[in-house]
Amino acid sequence: MTEALILSLDLENCLESLMNNNLNKIFQAFLHSSNEEELRLIFMDFADEYFGAKHCGFYLLDENYVPIQAYIKGLPDSFIDYYEQIGRSMDSILNFVIERHVPIHEQFILTERCWKQSSLYRHVSSRYDQEHIMTGPIIGNGRLIGTLNLARGKKISAFTVDDLMDFNAICTHLSTRLTAHRSVQPKISGFLSKTSFTSLTKREQEIATFVAKGLTNTEIGTKLWISENGVKQALKRIFRKLDVSSRTELIAKLFLRT
Repeated sequence: MTEALILSLDLENCLESLMNNNLNKIFQAFLHSSNEEELRLIFMDFADEYFGAKHCGFYLLDENYVPIQAYIKGLPDSFIDYYEQIGRSMDSILNFVIERHVPIHEQFILTERCWKQSSLYRHVSSRYDQEHIMTGPIIGNGRLIGTLNLARGKKISAFTVDDLMDFNAICTHLSTRLTAHRSVQPKISGFLSKTSFTSLTKREQEIATFVAKGLTNTEIGTKLWISENGVKQALKRIFRKLDVSSRTELIAKLFLRT
């Protein structure tokens, strides 16, 4: 084996070790995050540097895969509205993630020529210098509740299979930690009226508990991965079951304060 080949292999091993160490660091950072916002910030700060991405996004979706919260880095705020109006209906990358719950980049399902001719590229990606894109799933309770999104500019090569494997690991770890954050039930002072509370379904109990904590319908929907309208309909059912007509009466009936 020549000296040049040995040096090349050593360099490759060093780079692989460095990449693995970086991945382990983000996994540990996810694990020690204290809330959803911190988890999101860790991803946003890490992703662009690790993957050489010009833009990155963190989207939380309702049951119809419509964004209820969207965070982007490296793009103007107008991008979100433009994408929702123009790009979502033609986004085959997103549709692949919705159907299969796995991360994907454009060259995995399209040739370079087909990608450049696609409506998504011509009307959205090229407009915002997104030469290459990669999207991955955020999974919670067995369904897609969000996506992680990366994009590279024109001067950087396409995402690779190795990038896809690393991104898959990040999506998995982030999804697990996000589920853990959302599984923590809020604590309420006072005595619980068990008879009335147990007449509700588990989801209705969760919503009632968040109401007692003072959360809005939008905030409850975000935490439970349902739309604001879904929260409103659930509250109507809760009101009927408990024979109350307001959030204040609901709290008074379920949570008897000392």
